[in-house]
Amino acid sequence: GDSVITVQLTEDDKVEDDVVFYLVFTGSTVQHCTSTRKINPGSLETISPGHDCCETVKVALCASREGHPVLVVAEESFQFVQDEAYDAAQFLATCAGNQQALNFTRFLDRSRPPAADVDFLDEKVALAFRHLKLPAEWNVLGADQSLSENIPRETLMHFAVRLGLLRLTWFLLQQPGGRGALSIHNNEGATPVSLALERGYQKLHQLLTEEGAREPDSWSTLSHTVHSGDYSVKHHRGLDVYLLTAEA
Repeated sequence: GDSVITVQLTEDDKVEDDVVFYLVFTGSTVQHCTSTRKINPGSLETISPGHDCCETVKVALCASREGHPVLVVAEESFQFVQDEAYDAAQFLATCAGNQQALNFTRFLDRSRPPAADVDFLDEKVALAFRHLKLPAEWNVLGADQSLSENIPRETLMHFAVRLGLLRLTWFLLQQPGGRGALSIHNNEGATPVSLALERGYQKLHQLLTEEGAREPDSWSTLSHTVHSGDYSVKHHRGLDVYLLTAEA
């Protein structure tokens, strides 16, 4: 999800300015409807929705005009594929609380990837996390909620902060157990907050310590989602397009 889709209109489809185009994606269990923006008389742009599974879906380009019935202009197939970012997010979500797996992720830290790679990893994995269907009982600290905060252990929050993943840290903070993870020490005695300070991640430290800290600016090109029952509405700030998702 959240990649740019360009639609090229034929000469026959180039119509008056009061016609509104949108795309409808129909999957096996979920349907998405996205608004579009006109780049020029022959081209539209929109954002691909975050889908719930890897499958080929039907996409319809629809045209709407006040006082007229909705017209299906064209239909095409569209394939959602599973990439490395999705695999990574799924792995991390499954390993919340698994000490063996979380200690294994520390190998990433030793390689110290370049800042540009970290930023790319942060954006893609955080985005994939947002599109995962996490179980209702999912918690940043794992399944065993009986563990005391005084028991030293590695957490997903330690992982995100150690690599300087600003967007992923923000996402985890909004999840159950996210705030609780900030005061947990690992086996070296470090909390996510002390790790951010020790590594000089000023924005990250501010995010973790400021009361009522807001979404990082670096997320401004991504989308804001509002959920309501089986529906969600997403606004993509970069293109100023909207996406409605409904469970079938």
